[in-house]
Order: sequence, then structure tokens, then C-alpha cells
Amino acid sequence: MTATDPMTLAFDEARAAAQRGEVPVGCVVVGPDGRVLAQAGNRTEADSDPTAHAEMLALRAACAALGEPRLEGCDLWVTLEPCPMCAAAISLARIRRLYFGAYDPKGGGVEHGARVYDHATCHHRPEIYGGLRESEAAALLRAFFKTLR
Repeated sequence: MTATDPMTLAFDEARAAAQRGEVPVGCVVVGPDGRVLAQAGNRTEADSDPTAHAEMLALRAACAALGEPRLEGCDLWVTLEPCPMCAAAISLARIRRLYFGAYDPKGGGVEHGARVYDHATCHHRPEIYGGLRESEAAALLRAFFKTLR
């Protein structure tokens, strides 16, 4: 993998988040041309904002970079299965493909829990590719939470 691989960049963001005391989740949005539009790690603690998940921050930054409220043709890479809030935002942004690392049976909103994209009221469902570098993503999260106990 190259340093510009989107999932590698997402892991870099996740590790940086962990160093800041944030839950280690990182996200990258890639445009239709393959260019990285935005990348972010969780900032809920630093920003005192429960919505400052990596996905939300990256979506906002990518929309700002393009000057558009939707990211049609763009792909989102994240180290953990998105929660229901982030899954809904991904749908509203019209993300083409969602790639994620570890599954989240407790808080996920894609393959677990709310299963946002399975509802009839969901108007856009991205292509979903889960479990990418899953063991690495899970190990990063386990190590972080072990330090808190």
C-alpha cells in the first residue's frame, strides 16, 4: 500500500485522534478523480461537540472544498463502521461508495443496529464494503480503550 492509499490515510487520522485522547476513528473522502478532498479524525472531546465524528468532519470539509452540499461520485473511507448519525449524513451527501474497517456491533448503523440504509425512508444507499483491515482497526480501538480502564 502506498502512503496515499485512502485507508492508510484514515488510519493515520485515527492514530492522531488517539494521541489527542479521542476515540481512534479516521476518515477520508476521495473525489471522483481519485483526489483526496478531506480527511479527519474524531474531535468530539476537543470540540466539545457530540457530532464531531471523523465522518461528519470529513463530509463537511469535502462539501466546503467542492462548494457543493452533495458529494456525488465521491467515496468515503473510515476505520470503523459508521454510527447511525454518520450513516445518515453519508446518505444525505450522496456518497457513492462507503469503505470501512472494523464492524461495530454495539454502535454501528450500517451492518448493525439501526441499519440506516435498509429503511424505505433512506433515499440513497451507497455501495458498502466493510471489514477492510478489520483486525488492524479493531486492535487500534482495543488498545485505546484498554488505556482508559
